Amino acid sequence: MAPWALFTPGVLVRTGHTVLTWGITLVLFLHDTALRQWEEQGDLLLPLTFLLLVLGSLLLYLTVSLMDPGYVNVLPQPQEEAKEEQTAMVPQAIPLRRCGYCMVLQPLRARHCRECRRCVRRYDHHCPWMENCVGERNHPLFVAYLALQLVVLLWALYLAWSGLRFFQPWGLWLRSSGLLFATFLLLSLFSLVAGLLLASHLYLVASNTTTWEFISSHRIAYLRQRPGNPFDRGLTRNLAHFFCGWPPGSWETLWAEDEEEEGSSQAV
Repeated sequence: MAPWALFTPGVLVRTGHTVLTWGITLVLFLHDTALRQWEEQGDLLLPLTFLLLVLGSLLLYLTVSLMDPGYVNVLPQPQEEAKEEQTAMVPQAIPLRRCGYCMVLQPLRARHCRECRRCVRRYDHHCPWMENCVGERNHPLFVAYLALQLVVLLWALYLAWSGLRFFQPWGLWLRSSGLLFATFLLLSLFSLVAGLLLASHLYLVASNTTTWEFISSHRIAYLRQRPGNPFDRGLTRNLAHFFCGWPPGSWETLWAEDEEEEGSSQAV
């Protein structure tokens, strides 16, 4: 492997996230926070739990950022027939679109990502903090990561606040608590971002839509011709399908069922 391969955006972003995570954790342990007080009292359960949560969030981050988000398989030859996964159970009323970049037939809800240079099933967005797409395969893990990361950030925020001592001379306070206060501000920003991201994604999951569809519905052919979301099957079924894959079925099938229901309602 060439040395410059170590400086790709993905490697730099993931290394930066890992270093920042353990750096903040080290700051919390080195200052006089609740972590130090628990250690001095011999109560190691809470510090170990915090470390395990930090490690779990980091492993989940690396899993989501490195896994296949649901790339559409590239056909060997453009002249060959589309693979079964692209044509099975596709109603004739749904015209499949051929990607202008990688020349594959895109299933419903797929989109080409210019950063990844691949088409992704149920494309949600490209996450620059992970340097990977969020799509059909890794979107549930992405939501789980946001939830776990928010728990870790809020706990770390409490720990940082517990170590701040404001009733000190300015110079002494800056030397003893300046780094911890900067960490507190950084954790506040990260907590706000993670909380907003988690809330927005839970809303999108509950309505069975994606970030791309929510923002650009006016540009998407299969949404422009519908007054509502053709994939929405109610809160319970949306959550069950997103996290458990139940009930099974392709997006083309859901789209066709919605079309039939709409036609029946208009006939009545």
